[in-house]
Order: sequence, then C-alpha cells, then structure tokens
Amino acid sequence: MKLVCGLGNPGSKYDRARHNAGFMILDCFAERLGVSFASRRFSSLVTEGRFGGERILLLKPQTYMNLSGDAVSPAAGFYKIAPEDLLVVHDDADLPLGLIRLKRGGGTAGHKGLESLRERLGTSDFHRLRYGIGRPDNPLMDLADFVLQPLSTAERAEFERGFAPAVDAICAWITTGIEAAMNEYNNKTAE
Repeated sequence: MKLVCGLGNPGSKYDRARHNAGFMILDCFAERLGVSFASRRFSSLVTEGRFGGERILLLKPQTYMNLSGDAVSPAAGFYKIAPEDLLVVHDDADLPLGLIRLKRGGGTAGHKGLESLRERLGTSDFHRLRYGIGRPDNPLMDLADFVLQPLSTAERAEFERGFAPAVDAICAWITTGIEAAMNEYNNKTAE
C-alpha cells in the first residue's frame, strides 16, 4: 500500500489559496482514480483507490497545515507505511508557478506542514511532490499572506494548468518509483 497525502488548510476560506495546492492536486488525482473523499479518519478526509495494481490511500489532513503530522503519522502507523511509500504533495514558494519537482527526503525550507510531518514521523525520508506557487510580485508582501490569499479568477486558470502533469508524476511515482518519476517529471510544467 502507498499513501499519497496532499497538504492544505481546511475550510472554504482557504479553498482556493495557493497553500492548498496539495489538496487541489489530490482532488485531481482522486478524480483520475474515480474515487471521492467521502470518509473521515485520522483527522483527515480519506479515500482509497487502486492504480497500477497498487492499493492507494489518499489523505487530506483537516488539522491545518502546521499540524499536518498529527493526521499523517497515525495513518502511516496504522497502515505500516514506510517512508518510501509516502508521497506528500505540497506548495513550494521557491519554485516558479506550476513547476513540479519530485524529491526524496531532505529539509523543510521553512514549510510548516513539512516541519510537522518530520517531527511526528521522526524522519524526513518521505517522498515529496513540490508544486511551484512562485512569490509575490510585491517584495514587501509577507509570504504568509501571499500563500493564504485566494487566487483571482485569472490567476486560478494559470495556477491549475500544472495539475495534470503533477497527477501524471504521482502515477509515475506509484508505478515506476521515485528515481524514474524524478527523471521524467522534474521541472515539468503544463505545455
């Protein structure tokens, strides 16, 4: 079994915020699998599906970003998910808008959701799919305000263009593993 977790914040206030890229991409992945988030467990919206002969647990923590580990750790423990079988999908302000990059382990770059996961899982060796959200045009704007700000209609279309390649990268991670998926999808954007 593999666990794919999308990071974000619960509630309609954050539905279309940049920080919820993980939730949005996971919704697209669930749609591809033909499943929906109809269940709540592990302080998360949860669903299961199959892809490439593999059983997949999809998880959207409802604990707020800074406490994501409080939801993911119990789920990973219950299903005995090894770090290499956990893919965390999250926003990354250090990447240009729509750019995707798969990564094995590493630091958190100040991302509070990743910090919570590292703390609760006791490791940083889980895999990640980083989705570029860019930085604010105004250098004086606080990054926290930028990531939580709702996208305008014009920004939303541009923002979502990279979701299909991100879902393709998740599928490749499941079927071919992290190395092959990194080689094929890193630095890929929508065409």
